[in-house]
Amino acid sequence: MSPGTTLRLLLGDQLNPRHSWFAERRADVLYVFMEMRQETDYVLHHAQKILAIFAAMRELASQLRAAGHRVHYLAIDDPDNRQALPDNLDALLVRFNIRACEYQAPDEWRLDAQLADYGRRQSIPCRMVESEHFYTLRDEAARLFAGRKQWLMEHFYRHMRVQHRILVDGASRPVGGQWNFDHDNRKPWPGLPSEPADLRASHDHSALWQTIVAAGVCSFGQANAAQLAWPLNRAEALQQLDAFVEKALPYFGDFQDAMSYRAWRMFHSLLSFALNTKMLAPREVVARVDAAWRAGRVSLATAEGFIRQIIGWREYIRGFYWAHMPEYVEQNVFAHARPLPGWFWTGQTRMRCLAHAIGQSLEQAYAHHIQRLMVIGNFALLAGLDPAAVHRWYLGVYIDAFEWVELPNTLGMSQFADGGLLATKPYVSSAAYIDRMSDYCKGCHYNKKLRIGERACPYNSLYWDFFARNAGKLSTNPRLGLVYRQWAKMDEATRRSLQEQAGELRKSLDRL
Repeated sequence: MSPGTTLRLLLGDQLNPRHSWFAERRADVLYVFMEMRQETDYVLHHAQKILAIFAAMRELASQLRAAGHRVHYLAIDDPDNRQALPDNLDALLVRFNIRACEYQAPDEWRLDAQLADYGRRQSIPCRMVESEHFYTLRDEAARLFAGRKQWLMEHFYRHMRVQHRILVDGASRPVGGQWNFDHDNRKPWPGLPSEPADLRASHDHSALWQTIVAAGVCSFGQANAAQLAWPLNRAEALQQLDAFVEKALPYFGDFQDAMSYRAWRMFHSLLSFALNTKMLAPREVVARVDAAWRAGRVSLATAEGFIRQIIGWREYIRGFYWAHMPEYVEQNVFAHARPLPGWFWTGQTRMRCLAHAIGQSLEQAYAHHIQRLMVIGNFALLAGLDPAAVHRWYLGVYIDAFEWVELPNTLGMSQFADGGLLATKPYVSSAAYIDRMSDYCKGCHYNKKLRIGERACPYNSLYWDFFARNAGKLSTNPRLGLVYRQWAKMDEATRRSLQEQAGELRKSLDRL
């Protein structure tokens, strides 16, 4: 045994083989991976999420060993696994004569607090280093907005474009004469061009899945263990990036908000899992998209729309998360408290849009941003579901969901539970928006045009009732003036019937 070893901890979302830690092989460094019930059980997770993270962790551990690094891998069924991070670290400190402990900055507040507390209680040095993944530091957004009354993503996004010289000219002006082409990227999909073929590699991890189940880990959704299609290493993630840029990116801009019963991926990249586990770096993804635009293979509107998601929204959400935790998780401005209907776990509802979006989420561990925001999240807010329960469901069901990115998107953007800290208005709609952006309404049990009656689309009465119930909090919002003017123009009988319809719906959500 060596006279002293430095333990370097790698969490399940820190799978970047290009981190500077690995630049040299050192006999006095031990890289540690842990599969733990602490991480599988803090919310109920989708089966594919657990399986893919464990498989990707094992893949990186194998690559590091092959490169000559010392690795200790604590599997979920290892008899020495104490299933909690501090307890496992305590055992390893003794077993390997550890003289120092290092870890990359966690992206979830609970792990950051747990490791910081652990380090304070140790007699050996415990040091946190950067994950070397993001464009920004944790507190960079907070420093940018210091002294401002309100944070605005657009201000942050423009700052990032200039700072990192992305889609700007020599005078730091936006190429094409405008910063944002969002209005050009809102087309429904008519069915052509066809959805690109799914070229992701397929893996058979049935044995690993059996191990996970035998260890007592609970989950939901379809495991698809024999045909797991998520990238499990950097090489596969790069192949997926190549396929996206070549086959799907040219159409992403036009149809990024579209939804269809006939296509679950549409023209989305499906790169969020590889990005959020750090197999891919945001800089290289942005560089590839920028290069595609410069080569004339995609439009400026398409390139800008995709890049905005990466250097704008993704980095902004992370800064917002660290500036508002840990209190943010308690936000519930509307005091919504209804439990999730049972069909959140089965997808079995007569509302075709929700049946497809939730069913797809359970089958694929994925839905794109409009399905998450304007179908599932829209209904949850209108129906008054408990935002903490909605948050836990989103955090568990999506393969790319880690709390730093999921929590603000769910509580702030989707559920408006923070009262407007993140979003400038609630993102809700009646059936009209869903019908405009999808083919979900065709063949649905409910009639998109009806507001009252057994066959009336639930979104319609719930929409008006939501604004009526919350007029005290929302009627002065300048972005909602038109909504309240339309409500005021309705006669009293119409308003009353809409609210009565909504009230009955909220009492019977499980039967919708």
